[in-house]
Amino acid sequence: MIQIISVHFDHYIPNWRTQMEVLGHNVIVLVMEGKVRYEINGEEIVAERGDFLYIPKSTRRCGENLNGSPHQKYTLLFTIEPGMDTGIPFLDQGRFIQFRLANFQYAQRRFERLYEEMRGSKSFRFIICLGIVQELIGILSRELEKPEVTPIKMKYAQIVKHYLLEHYREPIEIEQLARLIHRSPNYTTALFKEVFGHSPIRYMHQLRVLEACNLLLHSDMTIAGISQYLGYYDTSYFFRVFKKYSAMSPSEFITRGSQSDLSQLFS
Repeated sequence: MIQIISVHFDHYIPNWRTQMEVLGHNVIVLVMEGKVRYEINGEEIVAERGDFLYIPKSTRRCGENLNGSPHQKYTLLFTIEPGMDTGIPFLDQGRFIQFRLANFQYAQRRFERLYEEMRGSKSFRFIICLGIVQELIGILSRELEKPEVTPIKMKYAQIVKHYLLEHYREPIEIEQLARLIHRSPNYTTALFKEVFGHSPIRYMHQLRVLEACNLLLHSDMTIAGISQYLGYYDTSYFFRVFKKYSAMSPSEFITRGSQSDLSQLFS
């Protein structure tokens, strides 16, 4: 049985430091921004944005801001019932892991929800939190089983992803993305899906819908205006896309507001 001890969000803490200690619990870390320096059983480890760390119980560990620059990260502390065989290799083996998640945004949103639930007072929150922790562990386990992506593939995929992040409101075609890396459209789509788990066009729609959610809650723009702003010139098509990725219409989302769980956008 997994027992959650606490969840922390370190938000650019000046002079952040943890003293050397032998851990009496397991730790999972997701670095959001900046870099963190750890000493793990005598070995120096530098973790940066997108890194997922598992630090097992009984590890000798200390940590600090790298070169004095603050960082942003989520940290989960938990224990496992002694002698329990979880069936999760990295948990049962009790070994340190540093891993770059392909689906970083989804893990980020799950940590955000976990952090919010742990600080809430709603009924059944501990059951919900345990489910999120189990999901995060499952995500890491599944990604560890994938064949390692070669550096050149990761480089090409990141080029395409960066372009999408910068231009997602504009009309985008696969042929256009393929020209960025001088490869065929089919290769570009397959490569992006291998690295990130979904196609470039799906990722573009995810980015648009996330921005739509933000505008629906925090602007006075109309639904039709948001549709146009995000590159959907047919409002009915925008409604269909929004419902596909959020499981509700824009109007329903406005009604539910910030209580909506949008983690499915990156599932």
